[in-house]
Amino acid sequence: MNALLEPLQYSFMQRSLMVAVIVGILCAVVGCYLLVQRLALLGDAISHSVLPGLAIAFLTDTNLFIGAFIAGIISTLCINLIHTRSNIKEDAAMGIVFSAFFALGIILITTIQRENKIDLSHFLFGNILTVTFNDVRDTLIIAIFVLVVVGLLYKELLFYSFDKLGAQAVGLPVKLLDLSLMVLIGMTIIASLKSVGVILVLALLITPAATAYLLVKRLHQMMFIAVGVGVISSISGMYLSYFYNLPSGPAIVLVATGLFILAFLFSPSQGLLTVNSKN
Repeated sequence: MNALLEPLQYSFMQRSLMVAVIVGILCAVVGCYLLVQRLALLGDAISHSVLPGLAIAFLTDTNLFIGAFIAGIISTLCINLIHTRSNIKEDAAMGIVFSAFFALGIILITTIQRENKIDLSHFLFGNILTVTFNDVRDTLIIAIFVLVVVGLLYKELLFYSFDKLGAQAVGLPVKLLDLSLMVLIGMTIIASLKSVGVILVLALLITPAATAYLLVKRLHQMMFIAVGVGVISSISGMYLSYFYNLPSGPAIVLVATGLFILAFLFSPSQGLLTVNSKN
């Protein structure tokens, strides 16, 4: 018990754990939509596309959330514009935008680091132990907004996720739902930047959702289990980071991956070992 309570005596750990739990919940919920729609590449594209926004925000001494949000929205609109106004498929549009924005971000970060003699690697890999109260507040605001929108549009997003043509046939605004989902994904990635950074955020989006996908069939059940996996991974990763002096973002991702491996091996309906033993 003392080991569990020890990290909580430090204010930086309290803030870090709060952000980790919020991000674990948020990524799990939004990640379920990414998984069932097979849009993992979209999450990867948007996560890398916020990098120039982070660099410009740092250069102009602006809130990093604002810079990342603007870059994420611009990249989302670019992907949507290329996909809807040309014959280029969505995955190709993601690849074009993702690579261009990421390249621009790397150039900006390299230039800033060279001229100011500072290290900005936390943009890529996260540094949750440095979160401030303002970071906690901003992350919570984004999370509440995204979760409220998901709750309000749950039925529409459910129908749209599993039968896009059917949703269009009954009159649902499919293009608007497409854009809305992209914006929600972008905001989720922005909220997660301090925790795991640009490089690892996709793992936190997809791995808890994939773990839940192996265990249950219905979307709402999948979301609840994914949230549990996300929260457990975030808290466990933070404690491992504290006690073993590990980088927090990778520790969180590895715990989530470990839980996925357990589900992959022992899922009652799809587990590699359980299904083989039944046969």
